[in-house]
Amino acid sequence: MMRDLGGPHARDAILARHQRYMAADPDTHGLFAVVVGSEREPVGWVGFWETESRGEAVWECGWSVVPEHQGRGVGSSAVGLMLEEARMRERHRWMYAYPSVDNAASNALCRALGFELLGETEVEYPAGSMMRSNDWRLDLTCG
Repeated sequence: MMRDLGGPHARDAILARHQRYMAADPDTHGLFAVVVGSEREPVGWVGFWETESRGEAVWECGWSVVPEHQGRGVGSSAVGLMLEEARMRERHRWMYAYPSVDNAASNALCRALGFELLGETEVEYPAGSMMRSNDWRLDLTCG
């Protein structure tokens, strides 16, 4: 599942990331569990956070859905709801996403949700590792 994000992460790194997410400022972050069914089974997460791109404050987003639930519209629905939350906040015009150039599913999701492909870029993820990514941007004032 982490193939496009530098491979499996150590348990300590996952726990530290989770603790950062739980402590995140809700004004500058929107982090959500993705659940399905009447049992509300957790199958992933979606989120956005404040960052800077091209000299201005913007949102950046990411998502992950466990393999057993991929290809069923779960990710599309969850990211769509996340984008609506970001729009309602009216804090930033732009939402950026940086999926690996090799992550066909995430790039297709960006395209389907109306993101504009600006080209390729390199992003640091995880910390200390550079990843070749597509640079997608969505105008939150449209749609």
